[in-house]
Amino acid sequence: MIEFKRPELTDRELIQGYYDSYPSRSCERCFANNYLWSVQEEAAFAVVEGTLVFDSVYRGKTYFSWPAGPENKVVEAIEALDRYACDKLDQDLRFYHLTPSFFERLESLEPGRWQIVYDRDMADYIYEREKLSSLSGKKLHGKRNHINRFVEQNPDWHYEPISADNACDAEKVALRWRRENGCDEDPAKRIESCIALRAIELFDDLKLEGGILYTGSEPIAFTLGERLCDDTFVIHIEKAVDGVQGAYPMINREFVRHACEDYTYVNREEDTGAEGLRRAKMSYRPAFLEEKGIAARS
Repeated sequence: MIEFKRPELTDRELIQGYYDSYPSRSCERCFANNYLWSVQEEAAFAVVEGTLVFDSVYRGKTYFSWPAGPENKVVEAIEALDRYACDKLDQDLRFYHLTPSFFERLESLEPGRWQIVYDRDMADYIYEREKLSSLSGKKLHGKRNHINRFVEQNPDWHYEPISADNACDAEKVALRWRRENGCDEDPAKRIESCIALRAIELFDDLKLEGGILYTGSEPIAFTLGERLCDDTFVIHIEKAVDGVQGAYPMINREFVRHACEDYTYVNREEDTGAEGLRRAKMSYRPAFLEEKGIAARS
């Protein structure tokens, strides 16, 4: 019997162990992301035939993540999930957040039996770490200008890694961002704000890395992320207060320089279809998009 349960902090070693053993550049394949969003997305996990699987409800249907485990166990897990979907849920088997490599593996197992739909809103933005750090080249000239203006207007700026001693400053930024962006009137932004505050509160438990940008003694921006796989670091949260030109590109550059030097790529997650966020992410010139989508039996 497959039994799904909401992830708890005590499940971190188990869940992260599967992701470390069977890595992906998809931003969902890490414990912190699953844990922080599990309540909002009604997500739960189970160990199915020696693989790790999450489920989530979307538009009245249950979707499953691609099983994280050895190839022979993945086949067994898909068979078990197929029976579970039919007997327990009375629906066809469906998968979500599938990357092209997962799609290919699924198609090879059951050729012609799957309807595969990529969702541009789900695609992760993957950048070369060196380019985010240096912002070199004509195409990133505007970002350098914003940073130069920031330095001119804030000569007393400095950057600090997040620690137990200054985590309260990241919280100050998150709370100010919440007030300035009308989160109490916007349900989606309220959820985003709550998750940011929760991530700061559980910074050590979730094994996150972070940084804070200051002008003098005032915190104005922070960011949080973690190792995703051997060559990729993922940034989960980045917030800055209003009215400080260049704060976002500056916290981005400084965090990448201080926390991501051992990685080739930086994953800055998806844009969820928000036009402004899409323009901002594209303006940093991603190396490529990690496409994702859903699959259902055709």
